[in-house]
Amino acid sequence: MKKIFIPLLAISLLLSCVTTQVNNEVNKEKQNPKEIGFLSAFKEIKLEDLKQNLTVIASDEMEGRDTGSRGQKKAGEYMIRFYKNLGISFPKSLGSYYQKVPASYMQQKGGSNLPDSENILAFIEGSEKPEEIIVISAHYDHVGTQNNVVYNGADDDGSGTVAVMQIAKAFQTAKKAGNGPKRSILFLHVTGEEHGLFGSEYYSDHPVFPLGNTVADLNIDMIGRDDPENRGKNYVYVIGSEMLSSQLKTIIEEANIKINNLELNYKYDDPNDPEKLYYRSDHYNFAKHNIPVAFFFDGIHEDYHEPTDDVEKIDFPLLQKRTQLIFATAWELANRKERIVVDKK
Repeated sequence: MKKIFIPLLAISLLLSCVTTQVNNEVNKEKQNPKEIGFLSAFKEIKLEDLKQNLTVIASDEMEGRDTGSRGQKKAGEYMIRFYKNLGISFPKSLGSYYQKVPASYMQQKGGSNLPDSENILAFIEGSEKPEEIIVISAHYDHVGTQNNVVYNGADDDGSGTVAVMQIAKAFQTAKKAGNGPKRSILFLHVTGEEHGLFGSEYYSDHPVFPLGNTVADLNIDMIGRDDPENRGKNYVYVIGSEMLSSQLKTIIEEANIKINNLELNYKYDDPNDPEKLYYRSDHYNFAKHNIPVAFFFDGIHEDYHEPTDDVEKIDFPLLQKRTQLIFATAWELANRKERIVVDKK
């Protein structure tokens, strides 16, 4: 397949424009230390890092990352090395980065013949309200190998996986500079999504942190491509952001204006939409427990669940912009004075 070639000059100009825009926001805040910390962390959402990690996560070596498979475990080991190298640990009560999801659990939920698998959890403790948790989630499994053909799942959900990793790096950069988040951040990579949202359901049934202390879940599932309806546009679908909280959608929209001003598309933001996307990714296992959620998504494109969902087709500048938006949203959720309200049913 033809690889996407991104001229270095174009990347430089893009980063320059975004940094200038964020710098202007910092100036408006009269050099508020927290805003300066945001800018420094924001710069860690780098296109080249997203590409480097996705090239590994969605390589043939990972064998399509089917739930509990050898290839998925290899991908998990790569992710854990990434977190270790950054100095980001795991929840203390868990004792490791792994939360085992037993085969017996998945089988009783309808996942016949699946082996044991694992969620992977990395954690940054908050400086002022450590008991309050912001979850940033993505599934790292895909559909494996079929008829000796590897389904690499670069967009589904390699793109979400590397976005979570890069957001973690940004928060860790801020923490090392003395501007860590006030609330704690859980970076949750779940398994078993393709077979039935099993990893996120297991977490919600066996939470490492009390669900009552979980402020919100920002779920990332496919943000590296565009769909036919939005070809060539700078957009992202946002689903569920005002289902439970009147504040979350506003926070996302304000963060978007501050950063890249993407087109926020709410086409699927309806539980009654025929595609039922509100129920089809891991955020739903938080929403059903009355935890505000936002699901970031690029749409259903021609390579969805096909062996052609490869790294060569990822729009990395757009992946970067969407990741920046989610980071900016998480930053506000983690650092605002009061946790967002749950005022809808």
